[in-house]
Amino acid sequence: MLTSLGIRGRVIGLSIVPVMIIGVLLMFQLITSKIDDLDQSLRTRAVAIARQLAPAAEYGVASGNIEILQTLLEKAAIEPDIRGVAVFSDNGQWLAQVGRGTWVNPVRDKLPVDRIYQAEYQNRLVYYAPITRTQIVVDDFQPMAEQAALISGQTRLLGWVGLDVSRSATLKSQRDAILRSLLILLAGLGASLLFAWLIGRQITRPILALTHTVSRIGEGHLDERVEESGQAELGMLQHGINHMAAHLQTMQDQMQEKIDQATARLVYQASHDALTGLINRREFEQRLQRTLLSALQQDREHALCYMDLDQFKVINDTCGHAAGDELLRQLALLLKANLRERDTLARLGGDEFALLLENCNVQDALEVADTFRAEVQRFRFKWGDRIFAVGMSVGMVAINRDSGTAANLLSAADAACYVAKDRGRNQIHVYEIRDSDLVRHRGEMQWVTRIHRALEEQRLRLSWQEIRRTDGATGTHRHVELLLRMVDDDGSEILPMAFIPAAERYSIMPALDSWVIEEALRLCARYLSDERTQHCLFAVNLSGASLKDPAFRSKLLAHLQDHPEAGPHLCFEITETAAIGNLAVVNGFIEAMRDFGCSFALDDFGSGLSSFMYLKNLKVDYLKIDGAFVNDITSNPVDRSMVEAIHRIGHQMGLKTIAEYVETDQTLAMLRQIGVDYVQGNHVHFPEPLEKLCGQS
Repeated sequence: MLTSLGIRGRVIGLSIVPVMIIGVLLMFQLITSKIDDLDQSLRTRAVAIARQLAPAAEYGVASGNIEILQTLLEKAAIEPDIRGVAVFSDNGQWLAQVGRGTWVNPVRDKLPVDRIYQAEYQNRLVYYAPITRTQIVVDDFQPMAEQAALISGQTRLLGWVGLDVSRSATLKSQRDAILRSLLILLAGLGASLLFAWLIGRQITRPILALTHTVSRIGEGHLDERVEESGQAELGMLQHGINHMAAHLQTMQDQMQEKIDQATARLVYQASHDALTGLINRREFEQRLQRTLLSALQQDREHALCYMDLDQFKVINDTCGHAAGDELLRQLALLLKANLRERDTLARLGGDEFALLLENCNVQDALEVADTFRAEVQRFRFKWGDRIFAVGMSVGMVAINRDSGTAANLLSAADAACYVAKDRGRNQIHVYEIRDSDLVRHRGEMQWVTRIHRALEEQRLRLSWQEIRRTDGATGTHRHVELLLRMVDDDGSEILPMAFIPAAERYSIMPALDSWVIEEALRLCARYLSDERTQHCLFAVNLSGASLKDPAFRSKLLAHLQDHPEAGPHLCFEITETAAIGNLAVVNGFIEAMRDFGCSFALDDFGSGLSSFMYLKNLKVDYLKIDGAFVNDITSNPVDRSMVEAIHRIGHQMGLKTIAEYVETDQTLAMLRQIGVDYVQGNHVHFPEPLEKLCGQS
């Protein structure tokens, strides 16, 4: 019950309860004493009257004078509370009576004769005092002791005096006393309650104020304060609460400021590119949608430019991603400096930017775009002690009421940018529906769909072409290259040169390479159990995109960990361009693969600009000479010199050389003369389905 009371109720309760208990106890004690005193006073007075009446009535009883007795009794009956007085003879006979007394026969009830007898009833007291006659003989010469003995021996009973005393007045006095005491108690308790309430209010008011303040602070009103009016501990508590609230408010203000800043950063980051500070693709697409809506509703004309940097990959690969990021930051600042107020520049991802020119026709947009292109062309990027020139290819598309969706606009601008790159880079190409270059680009996009469908429908196949020794020697070890083919809807075979460019441009090569690796491992497990093929070395091509992909490299390592027996029978062919562009990654990959016994060949060697400079840093086993030099080796002395140089340097580095695209006997003969170790081409062995490999001895 106490737990349901507030602090004020508890304080008042603690103040009034002890007072109430003490007051009740004291009042009980006082009332009890008062009642006892009244009762005892009545009894004492009644006994005194009875004791006085007995000797006074002695003469009347002894003489038989009733009138004297009647007069005596009337005087005695005058006393308050006396209901009646009576005198009885020694044989119990009633002699005289005054009042309404109710009596018993003293003789019959054998009342004592030597003392006063008391009979107690509910509302009255009855006393019987014996009336005795005493004869005193006075002898001056007799000793006192003998006289006392003579007196006691001469006492004789004459009768009794009856005294009937009413207790009503006493009981009434007792009730009055109790009532007065209760009134006094209630008055005292009321005064105590008022005093306790005042004290409790004085004590609890600041505490309740503290409670209210703490509750408000708990609800988040940190500006709430309590009046510091208390002293000692209460004042310290009030000061502490205010100090705590002030501290919490300061912390909340600081936290809110941080939240606001973080929210602003999140809002900014959600719509801006973290590297360049330009708006990102998501925000740009929203603005493009609004611009397209204005063109549809208000018949306005705008322009969209899709811009892709030229030679960015060279800087990124040769100097690292830090250099590429810095180049993007500097170019973003350069481009922003040429923006008009109503134009929007965004980074869509990688080295791709987009420019939205509002209320601008195609002719004016060409001038603006050419200004951007010229600025980038004049720009020189310095990294360490190296200086690079970069260019920018731009694809442009007009935005009008016939433009279609925002996605169509971006796709058209991207296609136009691709055409600008394909025509020699650092150009601007305006999108037109009947553009032949765009038709070809759309053809590549269609190849993307066909490649994905072929992967899903398992319409990829592997063929094999043998790589033979130039001197014609045969042995137990065979070296074959696995060649990828696609089966068309009509069942015809599609060569890789038809779909690989689209796969490389649209990042499908890791998926194709993964399929080839899994198929090669499956075939290894199948064919290595055959005596005729168990000594085969399978050459598998890997693209640059796959080498860059950490997920692909991890997956390949996992496959080899599951099939370690296949490692010595795998030779991974890496193009020179991919190897030079990712030198650190390629060398790390080669080291990891060599732990499983794999070998490596550098494909298309000689097509790069710095082949010999990078060759010493590549840990490969075979050099595959680019077929462009082999095709005309019999008629072009320069090509022959290139083949001889590559072969000679390869041998000096302990590498085996392989000549590709050997199509004639004359080419084969000249390669034997030069001393090339291996040859490959349709003249040596025409590619066959992999199922026929076991049929060869």
